[in-house]
Amino acid sequence: MIDLLAAFRSSETGSTAIEYGLIAAIIGMGIVYSLTNFQIALTDLFGVVQSQVPDGSTE
Repeated sequence: MIDLLAAFRSSETGSTAIEYGLIAAIIGMGIVYSLTNFQIALTDLFGVVQSQVPDGSTE
């Protein structure tokens, strides 16, 4: 039983997959954060453009 636990502890077969999964998760979080900030900046930019362009009404 002790040999089985020692072999399990020294096994590294799944560690690479877990590391790649963590890297992918961190990159994904960074992309989501960046796109959220980009959306806010783009919305503000279009708001400024909309306020500068006349609406075309003939009042």
